Amino acid sequence: MTTKELYTKGARIWVEHPEKVWESATVTADYRSGVLIAKLDQTGEIRQIKIKDENQMPPLRNPSLLIGQNDLTSLSYLHEPAVLHNLRVRFCDRNAIYTYCGIVLVAINPYNELPIYGDETIMAYRGQSMGDLDPHIFAVSEEAYTKLERERRDQSIIVSGESGAGKTVSAKYAMRYFAAVGGNASETQVERKVLASSPIMEAIGNAKTTRNDNSSRFGKFIEIHFDEMYRISGASMRTYLLEKSRVVYQSAGERNYHVFYQLCAAARSMPELQLDHQDSFHYLNQGGSPDIDGVDDLRAFNETKNALTTLGVSETEQQNMFTVLACILHLGNIELKCEPDSGDVEEDGAYIDPNDKHLQIVCSLLGVSKPELSRWLTHRRIASAHEVIVSRMATNRAAFARDALAKRMYGEMFAWLVKCVNRALETEQNKSHFIGVLDIYGFETFEINSFEQFCINYANEKLQQQFNSHVFKLEQDEYIKEEISWKMIDFYDNQPCIDLIEDRLGVLALLDEQCRVPQGSDQGFVTKLHESCHKYPHFMKPRFGNQAFIIKHFADNVEYQCGGFLEKNRDTVSEEQLECIKSSTSCRLIHAMFAADRVSEGNATATLPPPSRRRTTPAVPLTSLTQPPRRASGQKQTVGAQFRASLSALMATLSATTPHYVRCIKPNDTKLPFQFHPARAVNQLRACGVLETIRISAAGFPSRWLYQDFFNRYRLLCAHKELDRGDTKGTCRRILAAHLKDPDKYQFGATKIFFRAGQVAYLEKLRADIQRLYCVRIQSCVRRFVARRKYLRRMRALRGLQAHCRGFLARRFAQEVRRTRAAIKIQRYVRGWSARRRYRQLRRLAVGLQAHARGYLARRLYRDARRVKASLTIQRYARGYLARKRVKAMRRGIIIAQAAVRRFLARRLYKRLRIEARSLDHVKTLNKGLENKIISLQQKLGEAQQKTKALEPLAVQLAEAKAKLELLRLVEIEAKTLKVSIVDKDSIIAALQTELASERDSNKQLVEEKKEIEKTYKIERVAWEGESEKLVNELKSSKEQFDLAIEERDKQLEQEKKALSAELEAERQSRQKLLSTQYELQERLDSLQRAPATKEHRRSLSDASNNSQQETTVEDDFGYGSVRSVENSRPALEAVNWSAGSHGGPMPIADAGLVLRMQNRISALQSELSRTTKRATDLEERLMNRLSSPPTNPNLDRFKVEELEIENKKLREHLERLRSAGDTTLLTKEVIDQLGIMQKELDRRRDECVQLKSVLTNTKPQWFQTLKNVTVNLKSLTTSSYGSDVDIVNEDGELATAYETQKGINRQLQEELMAEKKFYSDHISKTKAEIDRLREENEKYQKLLSVELSQEPKNKQQEFAQNEIIKLAAESLALQERVDKLSESCRRYKNQIRLLVTKLREAGIQDVSDILEGNDTVVPQNTSLAPEIAPVSRKKEREYLGMFEYKIQDEATIIKKLITDLKPRTAVTLLPGLPAYIIFMMLRHMDHVDDEPKMHQLLKAVRIGVKKTLRKRSDSVEYSALWLANMLRLLNNLRQYSGDAVYQKENTPRQNQQCLRIFDLSEYRQLLSDIAVQIYQGVITLLERQVERLIVGAILEYEEISTHDNTTDENVPAPGLSGPARAPPSPPGAGPARLKQELGAAHDHLHEYHVDASLRVMIFKQLFYYICAYSLNQLLLRKDLCCWAKGLQIRYNISHLENWIKEQLAEYGQKSVDEILSVLKPITQAVQLLQARKSLADVQSTVDMCSNLTAMQVCKILNMYTPAEDYEVKVTREFIHEIQKKMQEKAGPKADKEPQNLLMDSKMIFSVQFPFNPSSIRLEDVELPEVLGLEGLLTKI
Repeated sequence: MTTKELYTKGARIWVEHPEKVWESATVTADYRSGVLIAKLDQTGEIRQIKIKDENQMPPLRNPSLLIGQNDLTSLSYLHEPAVLHNLRVRFCDRNAIYTYCGIVLVAINPYNELPIYGDETIMAYRGQSMGDLDPHIFAVSEEAYTKLERERRDQSIIVSGESGAGKTVSAKYAMRYFAAVGGNASETQVERKVLASSPIMEAIGNAKTTRNDNSSRFGKFIEIHFDEMYRISGASMRTYLLEKSRVVYQSAGERNYHVFYQLCAAARSMPELQLDHQDSFHYLNQGGSPDIDGVDDLRAFNETKNALTTLGVSETEQQNMFTVLACILHLGNIELKCEPDSGDVEEDGAYIDPNDKHLQIVCSLLGVSKPELSRWLTHRRIASAHEVIVSRMATNRAAFARDALAKRMYGEMFAWLVKCVNRALETEQNKSHFIGVLDIYGFETFEINSFEQFCINYANEKLQQQFNSHVFKLEQDEYIKEEISWKMIDFYDNQPCIDLIEDRLGVLALLDEQCRVPQGSDQGFVTKLHESCHKYPHFMKPRFGNQAFIIKHFADNVEYQCGGFLEKNRDTVSEEQLECIKSSTSCRLIHAMFAADRVSEGNATATLPPPSRRRTTPAVPLTSLTQPPRRASGQKQTVGAQFRASLSALMATLSATTPHYVRCIKPNDTKLPFQFHPARAVNQLRACGVLETIRISAAGFPSRWLYQDFFNRYRLLCAHKELDRGDTKGTCRRILAAHLKDPDKYQFGATKIFFRAGQVAYLEKLRADIQRLYCVRIQSCVRRFVARRKYLRRMRALRGLQAHCRGFLARRFAQEVRRTRAAIKIQRYVRGWSARRRYRQLRRLAVGLQAHARGYLARRLYRDARRVKASLTIQRYARGYLARKRVKAMRRGIIIAQAAVRRFLARRLYKRLRIEARSLDHVKTLNKGLENKIISLQQKLGEAQQKTKALEPLAVQLAEAKAKLELLRLVEIEAKTLKVSIVDKDSIIAALQTELASERDSNKQLVEEKKEIEKTYKIERVAWEGESEKLVNELKSSKEQFDLAIEERDKQLEQEKKALSAELEAERQSRQKLLSTQYELQERLDSLQRAPATKEHRRSLSDASNNSQQETTVEDDFGYGSVRSVENSRPALEAVNWSAGSHGGPMPIADAGLVLRMQNRISALQSELSRTTKRATDLEERLMNRLSSPPTNPNLDRFKVEELEIENKKLREHLERLRSAGDTTLLTKEVIDQLGIMQKELDRRRDECVQLKSVLTNTKPQWFQTLKNVTVNLKSLTTSSYGSDVDIVNEDGELATAYETQKGINRQLQEELMAEKKFYSDHISKTKAEIDRLREENEKYQKLLSVELSQEPKNKQQEFAQNEIIKLAAESLALQERVDKLSESCRRYKNQIRLLVTKLREAGIQDVSDILEGNDTVVPQNTSLAPEIAPVSRKKEREYLGMFEYKIQDEATIIKKLITDLKPRTAVTLLPGLPAYIIFMMLRHMDHVDDEPKMHQLLKAVRIGVKKTLRKRSDSVEYSALWLANMLRLLNNLRQYSGDAVYQKENTPRQNQQCLRIFDLSEYRQLLSDIAVQIYQGVITLLERQVERLIVGAILEYEEISTHDNTTDENVPAPGLSGPARAPPSPPGAGPARLKQELGAAHDHLHEYHVDASLRVMIFKQLFYYICAYSLNQLLLRKDLCCWAKGLQIRYNISHLENWIKEQLAEYGQKSVDEILSVLKPITQAVQLLQARKSLADVQSTVDMCSNLTAMQVCKILNMYTPAEDYEVKVTREFIHEIQKKMQEKAGPKADKEPQNLLMDSKMIFSVQFPFNPSSIRLEDVELPEVLGLEGLLTKI
């Protein structure tokens, strides 16, 4: 089909417009013979378009399907209006600022902040191919980074565009992306420095122009270096052509460089620079626009300083830099005047006033000579062959020389700062590859174009040439890859224009030649250009004047004014001025700046360090290319030559890399957000080469479709019998052969079909025609069905009406008959009721009159009696009052008389005592008594101190008693509360009963009054009804108000509850995020540690901290659950005033240390006493249990009681001796002696017990059984008759008497036993009372001692006493240390005994441990009576304590076998949480023996072992689930057995007895909780990684519905059979099935390893939230998914997950299922939005439906929504604006202040809580399985 055949009626075209550039129109008639009639869409105007050449027809518009495409090259018609319209639709209607144009990313400046650059966006584009998601600068950056990894070839990103187009921001975001994905884990933080360089370069290189508030006035090329692991290892920067003229001159509406204004804003903080307001400086006030809207210069100055500090620029260097900048400003304010002494006006030499303020400031800041600087600012030196002449310059030349010096100083400072940045970005790490980001100026053309514009356009010509060749090469590579035939494509080659500039007789050569001529001028340069370059086709002479020349660039023809070309190319500064500035003594930066210049002069070949892989890059000067170096011959190199060399080096670098292009477009000149001016955009598209890319693509095959996509879209054009889903390529060939007759219009490639321009639009037209035909046919069938259904519905309605009418008539007749009968009956009852009512009224009246009369008489009689009684009462009270008054008066007089007498006697006694007090003897007597009291008090103090030390060990028992007392008080308070509540309830019940009684009385009264009310009923009926209605209405209104008030209160309470819950949730999330961050940092640290280690040994901080913590724990006795705390003795220490001894010299310092050590040892003894008391309590409980049990052997129990009584007596004697010991040394010796005696006594008693037990074991069973048999026989003989023989024996009743005697003996034994029990219990109570008394005395003596020690000694005796106390304390501590050593040796001996016991057990002796521990031997009931067989205590009959004992040297082996080597498959066969039970039982044994260091070491080893195992198996869900369950089990065990009441509610009595008694592991519980949180987050991360690769394929791209669209046809084979018309079945692992399989496997693992159910729910809630966030983020970034059909398919795929949740997670309850389903609401609502109606009437319903989506997300989906068919409703801008308005109103006014993000936060973690889950397993039942191999390492206790 030819192109002109498309111009038929209804065709849509583009016509030219003077302002809009292009305007849409619709053809109203078919094209005929050179005339095309069209109607403008906007105005409706009919226009006739004359066609002179049919090859130049008006451009056709693309179909609506292709409007708003992400890639411009995918348009069917590729031309300028199509590109412009597509960009306008995406930018204005959809707020999409990025668009692809082949390999080019077109970025339009939105002039607004967009939330599309967050970390979530970076992670969304990470790993995605270019084109998979919406266009973005991150996509280009990802493409470059991926190619760097894949191809190992250097990359470059070229960002270009005119000023204000957003080049700097695009380059900044590209570098931010590289810093995020290639972040370095070392300490250098190169990526942070790369980002920190941006504010510095913006401050010194950016300025405000008429087109841009932050325009870059220089070009820069940043190389970001990467190591072998593709992590950032460094960076370097190169700059090009700084616009130095801006330093001294700005046009109207422009500013100088930002740094000057920042410096003026911070003038107050740097008074030494003597700066003023910016308007007072000549270099800053020329533009007249010193401020920028929304920019705070002071804040920007602080950011610049922080960035300089980050890059390592010292404070001194920063100060020097600011000094140079201030000098430049003051230099511009130096006033140049005519010389006052010169009378010749023609020779007006320049003159500077010696008192010029700014001249003085410059000289003082730089430290230069003021006369010298003033002279060379106004004079110049001319060197001739014979002499040197110094002449005064004219004022204008002097000003020009001053400005040149200022520009040179700024340029040198700029170059120095670039070197500082490069020095900071340079690292010693290996640099294998780099990605370069080129931020360079775009093509420029102004009314007056000078040397700067010439260099900029020259650079753009070179870049455009490289761009054209690269695009052409990619196009050809695509054709070759797809194996299609193609012809050579002609593209614009701008090499002739480059030759015009670079040839030997080109512009740059002639410019350099003219600069070398002594009398060269700009006019001479232009004349030579006109003479030498007229032969170049790209050179033109202007029509008027000879001061300019024109070059035909690729974008436009530019006329350059030659004024200033030579000066700018030379860039000369007076050598005398430079030497004067170099002589600075106050600013070292001047020397550094110009020293670098001298180095560049001496060595012009110094280059930036090139990347290791670059071999073709020529040498580039180290400077920033802003200052021209000198050539090797000594002649200064011009700016043009230097720029040409640097540009050649840049092009060589770019040619050695793979380039990526970003073209920035400025949409308007007014800087309004999302305003698009077509004329401005078209000029930029032409200038940046986008249209050239379109032209190259359009010359070949611009439209390209995958075979499957083409088949899915255009299979409608093929007959059903010709469809072959198994051969899509053949079907596509048949479709194209049938509809496109010209084979040159398309080509079949290997994977794609290539179309010429316009062919896809033609296929769309054919498809739309067929769809329209089918739609008409469907409409006819539907309309027939609707009409028939309407007719049947009306027939049914008529029949129904008839039936209802007949029924109504019959019912009305029956109702009349019933009404007549009812009226007669009512009349009868009414007449009877009326007669009865009249009778009752008469009777009630008579009775009432009688009652009132009788009541009146009774009341009158009662009133008279009350009056008589009241008068008698008044008389009685009056007489009593008068009598009392008389008595009071008499008593008052007596008291006054007594007081007067006593006052007289007291005064006389006072005078006598006063005289006695003045006598000397009385004073001596008093003092003598006071001295005696002091001496006695000192003696009592010594005794009290000794008693205090003896009573200190009882302090712990007091603390325990206080704790028990507090518990009893709490119980008592709770009981009182319950009693009060019971009393309140009783009072309420009584009130209710009273009210009920009153109600009953009132009801009776109402019943009586009912008869009276009935009289007036008929009369007042109407009034009552009206009042009743009013009351009902008032009641309803009040009820509604009450309900509203209740609802409002409930809402407020609910909001407060939600706010508190949200706050708590936020706190938990923040804490767990910190844990997550810690976990991630730990993983990164582990990954670094797994890397090959260096030769140098370094100690990690974590190990060092752990070691230091362990050392602190051992040395200072601090840590978790320390039992050596000095808490009990701390009040006494705090009461001591240690400063009191400072008057006595340095001795009190040492004395304080001794006292502190003494208190520590006392506290240790107290803790030892507490442990001993606890053990005694345990023994007491065991003894009481045995005493309460029925005695099996009374004699044995009596012997035990006697033995305990003797031992208790001895203990009391020891206690009395300790109490009576007065001296501290004697006390310590006494303790040691008693310890030795007790040890010997213990050994002796143990030997005796062994012997007694062995004897009793052999004899007791026979005696007991014999006695039992005798007793039974006696009883049976007394009650039975067994024959004559027995009767003879028992003829006198002797057996009965013996039996009674035996019973008496047994009863006597029981009474003795009960007496012993009572005595022992009384003794225990007395002992406890004695302990309490001693504890109180101890506290009292401690207070006295602390008071005495805190006071300053008043005499030598007190000082001596204090010194003696300290000395004795030191001796006591020394002795106590010796006791500790002996105790340690005793512990070692005990360990040796245990080893011997183990060997004895191995030898076959089983009773050794029972003998050593002093336990009773268990006697089996079925013991044999044979005396030679001794009973053996079996293992299964032992009473285990639920502990495991191990040796400290076996700890590493136990951890290895129990944690490191434990396989999940093995753990499944064991008891759930068995490792946790074993570890806890080991902790219980340490608590039992009070071994705190061993406990700390074990928990540390467990923590390290678990982390090491999970680090090694970081990719295994099974290991993570196993140790998550075990850590939680261990945590719950520590809670359950902690002894806290809140955790003991479900414990058994046995479990409460097994609680920890010494250790307080609450802090370790928190530590284990943190470890569990880290494991939980690791499980989440691992599961997210596993499902991430399946989400897109399973939810967004899987199309299951479309595979069943044609199964109803007869030609389609049955399921399971292959046929030509059936699509190939999906692989078994594709789609939601694969995702559900992964979820099911994860659920099985968690269930198999017994992870808590609540935690499983949280894991799946987090996992489905991630699935929702990831899929929604992909949906928001993919335009191809935003259509109705995709929404239907995605909803269907999500339903699979919802069904899986309901089926697999139903065991956790409906509430948990609903909670998990709620996290899928955002993606569900998003796909519902794709399927919902989108008219203005549906705005509110749409807003209500999208309750879980933000306004930004809804608008983004609506903007990307693309109707797949013409008949689908398109989304209008009004609909989107209404949606946005409604959602913002719903969110409230605070929503605008909160930061908004387009994407969901996929890294958000729900806060997790570990609920308490007690275990019912008995610890004593836990056994060690053989598979663990721990039999010889752990011993069950």
